[in-house]
Amino acid sequence: MSDEAWQSDGGLAAHARPATKSDAAILAKLVNMAGDGLPLHLWTKMAEGGDPWEVGRQRARREEGSFSYRNAVVLERGRVLACLIGYPIVPATPDPATPAMFVPMNELEAMAVGSWYVNVIATLPEARGQGFGTRLLGMAEEIAETTACQGTSLIVSDANVTARRLYDETGYREIASRPMVKEDWVNPGQNWVLMVKP
Repeated sequence: MSDEAWQSDGGLAAHARPATKSDAAILAKLVNMAGDGLPLHLWTKMAEGGDPWEVGRQRARREEGSFSYRNAVVLERGRVLACLIGYPIVPATPDPATPAMFVPMNELEAMAVGSWYVNVIATLPEARGQGFGTRLLGMAEEIAETTACQGTSLIVSDANVTARRLYDETGYREIASRPMVKEDWVNPGQNWVLMVKP
């Protein structure tokens, strides 16, 4: 298949598969891209002078936790080009030890209990514009149906215009927002926005 044909096939030429531990490095890279650098910012603090990317890789290799290879699906064509990470949102008691940066996101997640949460959707820059994001969102909806979740949900920065356009086009609607708590993280956004698709 020519590159031209691949670019217009809605991302279908790429092979979808569950992620494995060996995908840890690319998952860390994609998660950091989707999070506008916030993951690397946090991993740098956790590394205490060590390699922050190794912290990210270790977290990707975990058997449990929201950022785990077990919650990830990748699209590949010779190599991994995009990923989806998500899970059902279940009722949870707020943890008083939660870092302030995460409180706004946790509050928004609590408004979408029962949905399948699209925690991460990311495509490498060189593979964008080829339908991977739309395909992964479709896969999220299929997973939500098979897990008896009530639709899908996601949280996005109000400054991420490109992602918000994709979500609008695929039927997501803004439900609520919360001001970001940035501390020393530099980002142009002002609010986290909860979007849902019933």
